[in-house]
Parts: sequence; structure tokens; C-alpha cells
Amino acid sequence: MSRIGRQPVTLDKGVKATIAGHLIKVEGPKGKLEMPIPEGYKVEVADSQLTVQRPGDAQDQRSKHGLVRKLIFNMATGVSKGFTRVLEINGVGYRAEVKGTNINFALGYSHPIVYQLPPGVTAKIERQVIITLESADRQLLGTVAAQIRELRPPEPYKGKGIKYSDEVIRRKAGKAAAGASAS
Repeated sequence: MSRIGRQPVTLDKGVKATIAGHLIKVEGPKGKLEMPIPEGYKVEVADSQLTVQRPGDAQDQRSKHGLVRKLIFNMATGVSKGFTRVLEINGVGYRAEVKGTNINFALGYSHPIVYQLPPGVTAKIERQVIITLESADRQLLGTVAAQIRELRPPEPYKGKGIKYSDEVIRRKAGKAAAGASAS
């Protein structure tokens, strides 16, 4: 059995899980999430614990076992504690501000960029250059963070752009001085 797949998912206080057919719904203080259960897999709820059982011992069933359990674990964690992702903006004149569900960016282009946040994701901006995204849905949060980073990916020469707070940008040396190798 999968080492991760056989571990039970413990639900925190205030988190409730229900199974309706091939759909699992998890509800907690941070929101509600639902996910379809792959065919053949069984999810059982007992004493605030969820267990995932796979249908057989085939290679593809074993490989999905841990994935299904981890997705359910992420749902339970998201509705109880939530997830956060921090982005940093580097560059002179680069900044962002939140207006309702929109984030307005000034990223060195000839026009401002307006990014519409999807429902379920909130943003806070500190000092106009640090964006903190919060959501109960880990997959949605990662997608939004990647889309925002794509607006101006960090470049390797000066490091200007939007990067994750824990990301390390490998820097390159620029051109050598113009007259250094003249013969």
C-alpha cells in the first residue's frame, strides 16, 4: 500500500466532511470545498477521520492512492487553516495596489495591468511590493500566484519582475565593458 495513501486524514474541530455519491464535500471556518472521488476509490468517515481505500493493486491504482489522500488532506487543511502564498515585486517604479477584487499593477509597461482575482482568493499588499495571497483551495491559490508571476517574470540580469518570496533568481553577468577586449 501507499505509505501516504494509508494514513488517515484527521479533521480539525469545526471541520465537517460529507460524502455524496462520487463527491466529497469538506466544510470549515474558512469555506467549503468539494472534489470528485475517482471511480473505484472509497472514502470513509469515522470519528473525525477520513480513510481512503483503493479498488485494487494495479500500478495506476496504487499511484493514485496517495494523490487522492493528499488532495483530501489539502481540502481539510484549507478549510480549517487556509493557505498563503507571498510574491515580491522588484524593480524601480514597479508596484501594485488592491481595489476590491482587482489588483492594479504598474510593471514598467506603457499601460497599467488589472488582474481580476477569482472568487475564493484574497490579496493583501504591503509597501506596494509584497503581495500576500490567501485561499482555502491550494490548487487555485497556486494557479493565481503563477498567473500573477507571469505578468512580469523575474529576469536574470537585474532581477526585476515578480517572484515568489522563497524563490532564488540565478543572476547572470552582463556584457563586459566595451573597450576591454579591443586589439
